Amino acid sequence: MEESDSEKKMEKENLGPRMDPPLGEPEGSLGWVLPNTAMKKKVLLMGKSGSGKTSMRSIIFANYIARDTRRLGATIDVEHSHVRFLGNLVLNLWDCGGQDTFMENYFTSQRDNIFRNVEVLIYVFDVESRELEKDMHYYQSCLEAILQNSPDAKIFCLVHKMDLVQEDQRDLIFKEREEDLRRLSRPLECSCFRTSIWDETLYKAWSSIVYQLIPNVQQLEMNLRNFAEIIEADEVLLFERATFLVISHYQCKEQRDAHRFEKISNIIKQFKLSCSKLAASFQSMEVRNSNFAAFIDIFTSNTYVMVVMSDPSIPSAATLINIRNARKHFEKLERVDGPKQCLLMR
Repeated sequence: MEESDSEKKMEKENLGPRMDPPLGEPEGSLGWVLPNTAMKKKVLLMGKSGSGKTSMRSIIFANYIARDTRRLGATIDVEHSHVRFLGNLVLNLWDCGGQDTFMENYFTSQRDNIFRNVEVLIYVFDVESRELEKDMHYYQSCLEAILQNSPDAKIFCLVHKMDLVQEDQRDLIFKEREEDLRRLSRPLECSCFRTSIWDETLYKAWSSIVYQLIPNVQQLEMNLRNFAEIIEADEVLLFERATFLVISHYQCKEQRDAHRFEKISNIIKQFKLSCSKLAASFQSMEVRNSNFAAFIDIFTSNTYVMVVMSDPSIPSAATLINIRNARKHFEKLERVDGPKQCLLMR
């Protein structure tokens, strides 16, 4: 079977994620600039060559599926991407090539440029790397540069390609690696995640990272809690519309599956991609059985909402109306410079 034009283009061009153009500009237009109101957050994505940095970035932000990342070439020097996230928040993502020559330059001639004004450092380790000592050396060099130039930056370490480790060994290996990384990171603190492009762990890690960058997240969570209590929901989740990363949630009842958020992100993202291949757009979904009903619907211009209800006496139409009525309020909350408001109980 011959490859489609889009597949050939994807193979030839190592295209990273970019911000959506403003309304009125054709998709793919590059003749526009970021608005002055944008809140830009610099994110460094670093790690040795072949550790999987560009693959995970492409899955989360550029709608690649895992098997298509095999076509991606090595990153040369630094690839810059602007990813619009929740309206005014813009992630200024620096994907830094991990070849030895580039890494040495980052710590010498490019040191100030690379490590100045960093909000988040994400360092990716290949769990099966045969040069672990060199990996740790480069990581420590990154920390020294961060401590000097951006001491308030948040540090995340992703122990990647965990699918290559035998399942009964994963917990032990990750725990040992996590302890080593936390010890090496002092006096800075780091958060560690095990990840793989083949399962939901990638979404768990990136949801946690992006959560740290949302400026009004506490206000968002407070209003989400009020919304859940008003409509008598068991649980409410808020997803970023393009990536389907979980950015906020509130639960009234204990749930059995601790990994349900990232599983839902992964499943719905794959379903959205399947829809797009058929020239159809995913808008909403209702799943119902004898124990619960779950509604996934477009919420604001930048989010989807998932509402889980276990009360069989509440009809679907009532829940959908409640979602619709809350949209305008949550649209206001997404504006970083918007008024401080609260959805009040009535």
